[in-house]
Amino acid sequence: MKMDIRKILAFQEEILSEAGQAADVPLRKVAVAAIVRNEFSGKWVEDLSSYYEASDILGRQIAEMGVAAMKPYAVESYGKAAVVGVQGEQEHGVALLTTVYGNVLREAVGGGAAWISSVTKRAQPGASIDIPLAYKDALYVRSHYDAMSITLHDAPLPHEIAVICCFANRGRLNHRVGGPSKDEVKGKDGLT
Repeated sequence: MKMDIRKILAFQEEILSEAGQAADVPLRKVAVAAIVRNEFSGKWVEDLSSYYEASDILGRQIAEMGVAAMKPYAVESYGKAAVVGVQGEQEHGVALLTTVYGNVLREAVGGGAAWISSVTKRAQPGASIDIPLAYKDALYVRSHYDAMSITLHDAPLPHEIAVICCFANRGRLNHRVGGPSKDEVKGKDGLT
């Protein structure tokens, strides 16, 4: 199944300082949202597996855009999200964010061993969503626990789904709450 895309939205945020402390390397966050027709809108469908397959092609398209917007930085963190229009089910969004979609994101960023944080919800047009971010090679690296908030001004329409990927080039500015660093987890458990 190929998804019918109405439009693609791209969001970019560049954080240069926080609490009066300038960053040595800015924190760049990028999110790309594809607004697609929900073929299952308004009806019960038991087997959602066609959405797993469709998420491969869709994911490649938006992940490529997201990685390009991250340049010159490499991606260290990622996350995924879906917002389902009110005629659909939350499960329709979940079906587009399965392992198939996750593997496309991992491939786009040059690999990643960690589980990819995600969130889904149903909402009307104008919805905001906080996309969770975590370090791509080890979920438990606290410096990279973060999120990016975006607002979908005219989406999703009742029969649509917003499928979103999100990337960041580093952890939070001024992180200092402990836990293993990304450098400490390299090489452990075959993660990097």
